[in-house]
Amino acid sequence: MEPGQDGAASGAGTRRDTHQQGNIAMTLLRLFCIQFTLLAGLAGSQALAQGRDPGDQPGHIPNAGDEQLDPKWQKTVVFYRTAEAPGTIIVQSNERYLYVVQPGGRALRYGIGVGRDGFQWQGLVKITRKTEWPDWTPPDEMIQRQPYLPRFMAGGPGNPMGARALYLGATVYRIHGTNQPHTIGSAVSSGCFRLTNPDVSDLYERIPVGTKVIIRQRPEV
Repeated sequence: MEPGQDGAASGAGTRRDTHQQGNIAMTLLRLFCIQFTLLAGLAGSQALAQGRDPGDQPGHIPNAGDEQLDPKWQKTVVFYRTAEAPGTIIVQSNERYLYVVQPGGRALRYGIGVGRDGFQWQGLVKITRKTEWPDWTPPDEMIQRQPYLPRFMAGGPGNPMGARALYLGATVYRIHGTNQPHTIGSAVSSGCFRLTNPDVSDLYERIPVGTKVIIRQRPEV
């Protein structure tokens, strides 16, 4: 080896090592950036999913097949023991059923959707108003939780209020239809009680203004 060649070879090796280390560092940096982007996207999707109420889909129009409920939630006559007078409505939130008391120890039972956690309530009210194909004006509190909602929506098949609405006392709550019949049997609303459009239309014809409505969270002891 000529004088000086050993130093030159050593320098070249050092440069190669430094170059390789730089490549490794850049590769690791790229992998980190990719992983960070994927995690950020996933977090954003989860946040959007958590902020959106699956029961509120303005504009969706259900078809006849969507209205065919599981037999568990279909309207039926059942034995029902109560001291309440025939015609009284009893909403049993924990069961996801609405009962209309009938003579002879029976009741007409409808499957319903109820308020999700934090939006459940109980009390004694009366039906104060009835409306066909009601308009929908989401309250400010709902808009804050679900900013994608319209500020006003005229009544119609795509309206989340459904085909009919029965207003409960002086509250903001109603018994109403829905354009999302698959939510019957679930706790997804902001405090209202929803039925399929055929069921709420049936109830609407049976129930006059002034009807007593009892909302319960648990069965009577």
